[in-house]
Amino acid sequence: MGFLGLNFGMDTEILLLFMMVNSVYSIGANWGTQATHPLPPSTVVKLLKDNGIQKVKLFDAESNVLNAMRGSGIEVMVGIPNDMLYTLANSVDAAERWVERNVSVHVSSNSVDIRYVAVGNEPFLSTYNGTYLSTTFPALKNIQAALIKAGLGNRVKVTVPLNADVYQSSSEQPSTGDFRPDIHDLMIEITNFLSLNAAPFTSSSEQPSTGDFRPDIHDLMIEITNFLSLNAAPFTVNIYPFISLYNDANFPVDYAFFDGYSSSINDNGRIYTNVFDANYDTLIWALQKNGFGNLSIIVGEIGWPTDGDRNANNRLAQRFNQGFMSHISGNRGTPMRPGPVDAYLFSLIDEDAKSIQPGNFERHWGIFYFDGTPKYNLSLGGNSGGLVPASNVRYLPRRWCVLSPSANLQDPQVEPSVSYACSHADCTSLGYGTSCQNLDARQNISYAFNSYYQENNQQDSACRFPNLSEITNNDPSVGECRFKIMIQTTSSRNGGFLLEPSSMLLQVLMSILLLLF
Repeated sequence: MGFLGLNFGMDTEILLLFMMVNSVYSIGANWGTQATHPLPPSTVVKLLKDNGIQKVKLFDAESNVLNAMRGSGIEVMVGIPNDMLYTLANSVDAAERWVERNVSVHVSSNSVDIRYVAVGNEPFLSTYNGTYLSTTFPALKNIQAALIKAGLGNRVKVTVPLNADVYQSSSEQPSTGDFRPDIHDLMIEITNFLSLNAAPFTSSSEQPSTGDFRPDIHDLMIEITNFLSLNAAPFTVNIYPFISLYNDANFPVDYAFFDGYSSSINDNGRIYTNVFDANYDTLIWALQKNGFGNLSIIVGEIGWPTDGDRNANNRLAQRFNQGFMSHISGNRGTPMRPGPVDAYLFSLIDEDAKSIQPGNFERHWGIFYFDGTPKYNLSLGGNSGGLVPASNVRYLPRRWCVLSPSANLQDPQVEPSVSYACSHADCTSLGYGTSCQNLDARQNISYAFNSYYQENNQQDSACRFPNLSEITNNDPSVGECRFKIMIQTTSSRNGGFLLEPSSMLLQVLMSILLLLF
C-alpha cells in the first residue's frame, strides 16, 4: 500500500519515481454507510474510481459493499465493529468464521483487493470507560491467526484504529510525545506485532510535542505497539484538527490549516506551522521513545465537516482538505519524517443516521452530500478538474412538506410536532452557526417537517402534523440552506426512524426554535 511496501534496497531512481507517482494517487477515503438513504454500492464504487480514489476504508464488512468492489482495483480495509470484539477475543473459531465469511470468500471468489482488517474502531476512547481494554488485543491476535490459517497472512494485515487520546504530551513540542501510560506496554506489543506483519494501527492526536501514551493505558499501548512491530505493520493515526478547534475556544484557528500560522512552534530547530505536522510528529516521538521510531505510519482518518457547528462549513472544509492535499502531494512530509504521507480522507459521503453524541457535525464530514453531489471544488491530485459527481442518481419526486401558511405559531401542537420530527429525522443543519441559521421561525419548522417527510420516503402520512403541515411543489430552500429531496433506494428505511439525538442536544435545538417564535 503506497510507499509502505517498498524494499529498502531498491535503487534510488526507482524509489523516487514511485514516490512521484504515489503522491498523485495515494489518497484514500473512508466510506461509512450509516445513512437512511444510501447510494447503491455500485454507484459509490464508480464515484471512487471517477475521482481517482484508489483506497477505501470501511467500518464493517457488508457483503453488498464488498461485492460491488469486485474487480475494481480499489484497495480495501474492512472493519470489525467494537461490539464484536468480546466474541472474537474469546473464540478462535469465531475469528476463523469471520475471516472466512468476510475476507477469504471475497479475496478468492470475487477478486476484491482486501489489504487490511481493522479490529475495532477507536476502542480505547476515554468515553468508553475501559469497556474494550481487555478484548481488543486478544481479538487482534485471533484475527491475525485466522488470516494466517486461511493462507492470507502475507496478503491481508490486521490493525486497530485508535483515537488521538491514546498518546499525550507534556508540552507543545512533538519531541515530548509518548504513548499513554495506562496502555503503554500493550501499545508496544501491538505495534511490534503489526510491524512484523506489515499491518496498520490506527490512532489520532491533537497533543503537542511532549507526547507519550496515556498513563492509564500505557502498559497496554506498549503491548499493542510491540505486536505491530513484530508483524512489520504500519501505524495508522486519525488526526482531527477540527476537534481541537471544537473542544477549545482558544485554539488558534489558523494553526488548524496549512496556509500559514504566524506563531509557529520551534521544537529544537524543527518548525511547526500547522497542528497536523505537530500531531503526526508527536506520534513519531512516542514511537521512537519506546523503540519503534522506524514504524511506517498511515493517516487513517483526516477531514473537516461542513455543517452542524459554527466552524463547520464548506469554505473551511475546502480550505482544510485542499490544503492537506497540497501538503501531502509535494512529498514534503513533516519535520520529523519527510516524504510521502499515506492517508484516507474522512469522509466520502455524509451519513444522516450517525449518532450526534459527539456533536451535530458528525453527520456532515463528507466531501460529497448524501446524493453524491460535490460540496465544493477539491482537487485530489488525479482529478485536477475538481470532484466528479455520482452518476445516474434517482430522486424521489420534487415535493416537500412545510408549515402551512395558515398555521398559527402559537398552536400548542407546534412544539411537540417539531420535537417529534427532529427526534426521528436529521435536524442538525438547524441552529447557531449552521447552514440554516438564518431561517425564521416558520422556515425552521418547515425544515423539521420536511426532514421527517423525506426520511419516510415522502409518505403522505409523514406530512400530517395536526393542522400544521402541507405538501408543496415549490422548493423552500433558502440560500445555503437546502431542503432535501431524498434519493430512491431499495435500502431506504421505510419508517425513516433514525438514532435519536441525545436529550440535551434536542433540548438545545428546541430552545433555539422557540426563541424564534
